[in-house]
Amino acid sequence: MISHLRPAFVLLLLMTLLTGLIYPLAITGVAQIIMPHGANGNMILKDGKVIGSQLIGQAWNSDKYFWGRPSAAGDGYNGQASSGSNLGPTSKALIDRVKASVDKLHQSIPEKLLPADSVTASGSGLDPEISPAFAKLQVARVAKARALTEAQVLNLVEIQTARPIAGIFGEARVNVLLLNITLDSLSSKPNG
Repeated sequence: MISHLRPAFVLLLLMTLLTGLIYPLAITGVAQIIMPHGANGNMILKDGKVIGSQLIGQAWNSDKYFWGRPSAAGDGYNGQASSGSNLGPTSKALIDRVKASVDKLHQSIPEKLLPADSVTASGSGLDPEISPAFAKLQVARVAKARALTEAQVLNLVEIQTARPIAGIFGEARVNVLLLNITLDSLSSKPNG
């Protein structure tokens, strides 16, 4: 009996070490050498301090910043609660949340028709990007809050718009964190 269990136990131990320790460490080491920025979560530094990741949305509430999509990940953009809300189209909670988002946006954006990403959360609830249409709707509010011209702010949106790869893969999108960082560097009047 022990002669049958010994090879099984040794194989279990060997495979655990190989696939659970050696392989992940090797892949992590290679990633750190080849693409350290990406391997460390695409963190954005300002004055030596991490201010966010390009890959995870943040809550922006001030009029001087572009706002991201609503988050379905709990209170704000909580990475530990990443998931969709699982609320269906007839859910009263979802309808109430969307109505609240629409009401908030209509306070500063007179446009009646809003892009879907302005009032709906992404599948993960942590999407860091918005559509160029949603970004353009916010230009007037941001320009006014920063005492900039709408043309200056619109130009930043155009610069920060990532186009589809090869013109066909993906959709045009704007990373809100990168746009707001660029906006801070341009702004003539950063008023907290």
